[in-house]
Amino acid sequence: MTVAAVPAVCAPLPVLGRDVTVPLVTGGEVTYAALDYAASAPALQRVWDDVAAYAPYYGSVHRGAGYLSQLSTDLFENARRDVAAFLGCREGDQVVFTRSTTDSLNLLAAALPAGCEVFVFETEHHASLLPWRNAEVTYLDAPSSPAEAVETLERALAAREPYGPALVCVTGASNVTGELWPVRELAAAAHAHGARIVLDAAQLAPHHPVDVRDLDVDWVAFSGHKLYAPFGAGVLAGRADWLREADPYLAGGGASRKVSRRADGGVDVEWHDSAARHEAGSPNVIGAYSIASACKALTEAGFEALVAREEYLIAKVRAGLAEVPEVRVLSLFGDDAPRVGVISFVVEGWNSSHFAAALSAEYGIGVRDGLFCAHPLVRTLLGSDPQTQGECGAPEAAPGEKSLNAIRVSFGAGTPDEHVERFVGAVRTLVREGARWSYRTEEGRCVPDTSA
Repeated sequence: MTVAAVPAVCAPLPVLGRDVTVPLVTGGEVTYAALDYAASAPALQRVWDDVAAYAPYYGSVHRGAGYLSQLSTDLFENARRDVAAFLGCREGDQVVFTRSTTDSLNLLAAALPAGCEVFVFETEHHASLLPWRNAEVTYLDAPSSPAEAVETLERALAAREPYGPALVCVTGASNVTGELWPVRELAAAAHAHGARIVLDAAQLAPHHPVDVRDLDVDWVAFSGHKLYAPFGAGVLAGRADWLREADPYLAGGGASRKVSRRADGGVDVEWHDSAARHEAGSPNVIGAYSIASACKALTEAGFEALVAREEYLIAKVRAGLAEVPEVRVLSLFGDDAPRVGVISFVVEGWNSSHFAAALSAEYGIGVRDGLFCAHPLVRTLLGSDPQTQGECGAPEAAPGEKSLNAIRVSFGAGTPDEHVERFVGAVRTLVREGARWSYRTEEGRCVPDTSA
């Protein structure tokens, strides 16, 4: 695999923690290589600085007459407009601030009209796979190509009768393989059959531009903590009608426009029909502001340059792993499929938890092992029994024993070359020479044995 040269002007963006050192079990310290971006990306320094500058002016929003409350309200609502611009929202679309992608999709699930059918591939993250408990759900088998994904969806939609409300939920980029899904084509198929579509952009938005008009999706959901924002906030953005017609996601202050007592002693409530309808309680102003700051920072950095640099890092990692015959990279669509900086693999003869623990303890490299909250997909990719139970972390398997999980390395706009070079070198050394330390299983995880 050829690794193209990266443009000299495309340096990694400054992120928090880039100079943090961690101890090695073998002695000494090393700068930490954060290669678990798919779980939580480090916060951009620019975002942290923006939040720190605002912090002294913190105030409650929407309900205060004081200067700080008014300033915070403007900041909160401007954040909503900035996110809408980042996503290319249509006129009339709503941007609702939530806690996460999971929260966003559960909100949408609660807003589905009666009788709505949901279509979702088994390849989805649990945040997209599980929220649809009150709907009739059709789970679609994992496709082997983007074209097969579209064909599978078209067949499933064509088979439903009579027509009624329907929703397709699909990821933009897999949190397991990093592969890009044919979102625009899936949206066209959904709309051709009278269905709507929601895009889980948790792994896509930090790496590629997401434009709801260009992709023609009805909603998009993503999380701030994967978009280089430091706090627990997320976004659901898109068409207002289902959200406006649904009962509030949470009942309480902020969601209600007017509350009055009835003559019979009961209570009448008039709910907002704006995004506030689903934002009851005091909102996470700093979380919303941090997301908006990250959106602006990525836009100003330029996605074209960010994508070019990430593709360079992807090629470097994949070329390095390809040189180790014992490594098998997991993929649905094949080696040539476009992808973001998320790569999962298994190593012949190694328990994945053991391998990840050695990367951390002996090389200061943080990756993730397990099923990545996408159990059906990982089971399919590993060729294991789909009924086998597992957790998001590693199952209890001792070092050297077979484990039904994988290792995931992920990176992005803040990753320096040295981190991926150290990772590739560490993989090669571990496979050829083995671990330099003894490990044991503790509460389901493989950890260095420090008892000796």
